Amino acid sequence: MSWLLGRNRQQPTDFSGGADGPDKPEGQTAGERGNDSQLTKAERKAMEAYRFDSSALERAADAAKTLERSRHAREALELSKMQESTRQQEYATKVKEYEAHIEQAKVEQKRIDHEERRKTLIEETKQQQQRAQYQDQLSRKRYEDQLVQQQRVQEENLRKQEESVQRQEAMRRQTIEHEIEMKEKNRLKLLEHELRAKARVDRENRDINLEKIRLKAQEHRTTVLEGIRTAGSVIGAGAEAMLTDWDKVLTAAGGLSLLALGVYSAKGATGVVSRYIEARIGKPTLVGETSRFAFLDAIKHPVKYMKRLRSKPTDALQGVVLNPKLEERLRDIAIATKNTRINRGFYRNVLMHGPPGTGKTMFAKKLAEHSGMDFAIMTGGDVAPMGKEGVTAIHKVFDWSNTSRRGLLLFVDEADAFLRKRSSEKISEDLRAALNAFLYRTSEQNPKFMLVLASNTPEQFDYAINDRLDEMVEFTLPGLEERERLLRLYFDKYVLQPAAAGAKRFKLDTFDYGKTCVKMAQMCEGMSGREISKLGVAWQAAVYASEDGTLTEKMVLDRCRDAVQQHKQKMAWLSEQERADHKSISGASEASKPPLTLTADKL
Repeated sequence: MSWLLGRNRQQPTDFSGGADGPDKPEGQTAGERGNDSQLTKAERKAMEAYRFDSSALERAADAAKTLERSRHAREALELSKMQESTRQQEYATKVKEYEAHIEQAKVEQKRIDHEERRKTLIEETKQQQQRAQYQDQLSRKRYEDQLVQQQRVQEENLRKQEESVQRQEAMRRQTIEHEIEMKEKNRLKLLEHELRAKARVDRENRDINLEKIRLKAQEHRTTVLEGIRTAGSVIGAGAEAMLTDWDKVLTAAGGLSLLALGVYSAKGATGVVSRYIEARIGKPTLVGETSRFAFLDAIKHPVKYMKRLRSKPTDALQGVVLNPKLEERLRDIAIATKNTRINRGFYRNVLMHGPPGTGKTMFAKKLAEHSGMDFAIMTGGDVAPMGKEGVTAIHKVFDWSNTSRRGLLLFVDEADAFLRKRSSEKISEDLRAALNAFLYRTSEQNPKFMLVLASNTPEQFDYAINDRLDEMVEFTLPGLEERERLLRLYFDKYVLQPAAAGAKRFKLDTFDYGKTCVKMAQMCEGMSGREISKLGVAWQAAVYASEDGTLTEKMVLDRCRDAVQQHKQKMAWLSEQERADHKSISGASEASKPPLTLTADKL
């Protein structure tokens, strides 16, 4: 209805060009306008608040009369009502939207407040944790400082106690030394006094002492002369009585003859019995190790001999790492030896040669166990120090071997020490005699014992020794595959099994054992089985020397590198003559002949 009241209606413009400008409200004269211009702005606003413009009411009345006379007055009124209602609805909608915005702003403000509180709680928790950690560090440091201080105090007290003990010990030692010195002085003075007194008494009794000595000498001479006279008279009377009576002469001669016969018979019987006992119960001096029953060894090691009696024949190649071709050859030798013992045939003599540590001794033991034979091990280096007794010792060994009921495998290690060439080598007469005795006892095949020789330099053997050999087997250094299998075997034996058994101070770090063994196998080229087996002991030593008792991959590889370096140093120490003698060492090739490597503790 604002248009009815003329609120939005523009005032008509007066274009009369008067000096007063547009129409002014009625009732305002020029004097009033002059007075208004003299008022301040605030006074004018106050005056305007109390003024009333009647022209607006007049225009409203005119508009109402015009609407009453118009036929569209009702529609205009309804339209104005609808417009007003629409405006009210729009206003209400805007109010609701405003209220919704306010609620959303409140929710957002709550979310922001919650997030701020959450961040504040997190920060407070973090601050509390840091404060707790800092306090814990302070308390720990304080405790450590207290421990250090206590340790210092204890060390200081201990040092003072030690110094006090040392001072007391020094004083006691000085007192003892002083007492000893005083006792020695007193003893010397007493001895000097006694000697002086004795000398004075001797000087005073010199004539009496000389007379006593003279009387004793005279009595002794008289006693000796009387004894000689008595013995001569008794012997003379006995001889005269015996020579005059021939029955007594014959009786004395027969008694002396029987006495001599008894002495020599007892001596011979003792020698025979001792040799029999040595052959049946004991073992010869040259034999260092044997599986035959020895009475004295059985008394010393009863458990060992009981296990040996209960043991059964095993495979000769059990636990052996070698090339298939060489395995087939050695298996044929083992089977032939076993069947020879069963059929009581003649044994064949075998030579095993190659670098040290390739398993010659262990295979000889396994061959004897597989065949059901006894074995005996002797070293060629023990023959030379025996000198002239070497020949007798060799005969005793072969005599002892012939008494074995199961058959004996006689293994001679380092045989080249006394079986050298007689033509070119300079050997002593005793060693030459021992070689001749050995050749004499091995001139023919024997069903009682099997001879197995081992040597690192077989080219030094005498020709007659080579003529007595029926089979020759070369043991070379392990190849790449054999080294890898050996390393896996020894890693399992010396590392994995003790770690799994829960040994003290023995733990194993996590790493790929297979790849490590492959890598080490490539590094260990040229090393023997014995040198590779020593790596297991080196790994255990590394674990025992570590602080936490844990074996890591780096420690394993470091020990392997050390072993390779030591092997190279040993090879560098060989002289030209040694390189020429040990052709199998310096010229060993992985592509030559198949290697043999064993898994025993002692290769």
